[in-house]
Amino acid sequence: MPTKILIVTGDAAESLEVLYPYQRLREEGYEVHIAAPTRKTLRFVVHDFEPGYDTYTEKPGYTWPADLAFAEVDPGAYAALVIPGGRAPEYLRNDPELRKILKAFFDADKPVAQICHGPLLTAAIDSLRGRRVTAYPALEPDMQAAGAGFQDAETVVDGTLVSARAWPDHPAWMREFINVLRSEAPVD
Repeated sequence: MPTKILIVTGDAAESLEVLYPYQRLREEGYEVHIAAPTRKTLRFVVHDFEPGYDTYTEKPGYTWPADLAFAEVDPGAYAALVIPGGRAPEYLRNDPELRKILKAFFDADKPVAQICHGPLLTAAIDSLRGRRVTAYPALEPDMQAAGAGFQDAETVVDGTLVSARAWPDHPAWMREFINVLRSEAPVD
């Protein structure tokens, strides 16, 4: 059986931050599943940077089906986890089923890739304390409050945790995550 990787997300996730790792990891030979609060067609968004705006803008993005609901996930069946950003982490961090999934991955020290606002999820389960991370730069105070050392860098690798700021950092983020996977969770 191929090595499986789980992506956890929901409505209003950033389209590129879900679909780029989904496709890139499949290209490497991993079996990738997307989990959400329920099995349904998810509605993603596109965050972009436009002149004259003090922050990013948001537009409707792609839709994509969730393979399974959080309650159906067996974390032991997956070798690694991907946590996309967008607005989804703002509400997903309150989901008790997702919190169990996240905790299982961190307790087992399995590889985790997080990007943009995704670290809000790992902060919510107190898994960033004492670690080095990056995230969307506006989250620096949140990361520090979670006990993490924030670095404004393309990607930060701390053991099996690989983080990135936002979708422009995808090449460096996935390159580093795949390096971790080759060591910790190679393709069968």
